[in-house]
Amino acid sequence: MKRGLFALVFLATLASAATGTATAAAPCSGVRDIAVTVSDLARSEAFYSDVLGFRKLDEREDAGPAEERLDGIFGVRVRRARMALGDETLVLTEFLVPKGRDVPADSRANDRWFQHIAIVVSNMDEAYAKLRARGVRYASTEPQRLPDWNTNAAGIRAFYFRDPDAHFLELIQFPPGKGQPKWQNAGGRLFLGIDHTAIVVNDTAASLAFYRDVLGLRVVGASENYGTEQEHLNNVFGAHLRITSLRGSSGPGIEFLEYLTPQDGRAAPPDERADDLAWWQTTLACPDAEAIATRAPAGITRVSTPAEPSAPSGAAPAFVLRDRDGHALELVMP
Repeated sequence: MKRGLFALVFLATLASAATGTATAAAPCSGVRDIAVTVSDLARSEAFYSDVLGFRKLDEREDAGPAEERLDGIFGVRVRRARMALGDETLVLTEFLVPKGRDVPADSRANDRWFQHIAIVVSNMDEAYAKLRARGVRYASTEPQRLPDWNTNAAGIRAFYFRDPDAHFLELIQFPPGKGQPKWQNAGGRLFLGIDHTAIVVNDTAASLAFYRDVLGLRVVGASENYGTEQEHLNNVFGAHLRITSLRGSSGPGIEFLEYLTPQDGRAAPPDERADDLAWWQTTLACPDAEAIATRAPAGITRVSTPAEPSAPSGAAPAFVLRDRDGHALELVMP
């Protein structure tokens, strides 16, 4: 195990050195919010508020050259609603025009476009009963308790399900001594907040070379999960995952899910766009966002188009990138 961990760190260090990228840039402070593209904003607002306890903070409509540049799509008009749960924020984004593609009907939890948010609950049985009563679409067979032999994850209970647009979501309940301390202080609430967003990656070491060594997030946990509980949680037969958790100084974490088996998960479409319903976007506050976007490592693609020289100034610079597995990140100046 120690030898394997050393190899992981060594490979990540090599990858960072090989890119010659923005290691001098100030690290990102953390995740500000997480966004997901939806087909019907009103329907999604109702689902997240009525079923999962989110509260609406505000709503706005965006269009024009700045929005087109940010999304890398011509002729956009977008409605966004910010929804809060505890201290964390989810942004629901509906593209009024153009309309993108649906989430692939045969999406599985090991496809590399997979991303979800983990919603912390104080009582899994009560939360699961509420979802069943509302007819929520299953992704897991039922809530799973991770086994005691898995020291780093023992006693965690989790359940995957889908929202109205077929996005994966997770309920998670932490036993005493695991997770952030605030998750043990429910204060009578059932749905507490967003612990992390999880993304499927093809190569943990290569992903660390960007998220840790360039963006400045720190590794806060790691485990290997397998067995019948993990198979039924992900609904993937033979699931054996390397899981790596990262955090900044604020906001939810980012969790890598690398499937050691099976390895038949599909790559994200290279032409996936922000108006496609499979699009999740994680926003990080980064003092040197422009430097990171300009000197992104090999394998990182830039979505946002360059601003026109005559474009008006105002809002802080923001840039959308796709990581080596196709997951979207918006880097914003704090």
